[in-house]
Amino acid sequence: ALSEVLAAEAVSCLNRAMAALRDIWEEIGIPEEQRLERTEVVKKHIKDLLDMMVAEEESLKERLLKNIALCRKELNVLCRELHLDPVEAEEDGTILQMEKSLRTHVEVLLKQKRDRKQELKTLQEQDRDLCDILCTSPFGIDSNAVPSLEELDRYRRHLASLAAEKASGEGQEEFLSSKRQIILLMEELDHTPDTSFERDVVCEDEEAFCLSTENIAALQSLLQQLEARRVLNEAVCTELRSRILALWERLQVPAEEREASAVH
Repeated sequence: ALSEVLAAEAVSCLNRAMAALRDIWEEIGIPEEQRLERTEVVKKHIKDLLDMMVAEEESLKERLLKNIALCRKELNVLCRELHLDPVEAEEDGTILQMEKSLRTHVEVLLKQKRDRKQELKTLQEQDRDLCDILCTSPFGIDSNAVPSLEELDRYRRHLASLAAEKASGEGQEEFLSSKRQIILLMEELDHTPDTSFERDVVCEDEEAFCLSTENIAALQSLLQQLEARRVLNEAVCTELRSRILALWERLQVPAEEREASAVH
């Protein structure tokens, strides 16, 4: 292997350097005892350098193993949050391959989490706007948790239904039609709005009236009550007119007097 060749070359370089040092020391005339001391210093320098390099690589290995453990723990948490099956640990491959694979998987799931949270936020903003218009309750979902794909799909369908209701304008049209009839009936009956609901119907701006199911039902009930009162009043008026005609006949009231009274 190439690494073995390079290692052999390193040993060869060391041997050549030691041989050159011995030649220099011999040529200088350094005594044997000092040569041994100097050789010991060289050996110590080399050993310290190699020990430092080994320690650095051991530290790298420990960091990678620690990161693998952290990634596995984070993956388990993300899988629970995203309602996914646990990720099977890949035991094959080198430490570097395992670390890169797990780290990449964590990044993918983190993006999924961010995307789901962002979509939830967007849907909730749309929900608030539609609820204000239609006076409905917000969709029930935990804002702090990461929504499942099924929850997001249900939320989207719920908002589509609300948007269709708003677009149809049926509630608004029904309100405007009922409001016009109620105002005409109140004028005909000389009735002044005397409840907060009646005042909201007659006096409030159309856009400000809450088109909830309860309000639409109350609106229909008010309209029916006014119509029933008008029918009752008409019946009473008809009865009174009949009695007046009978009295006119009995009292032989002249036509001119009858016409003057008929105006009222």
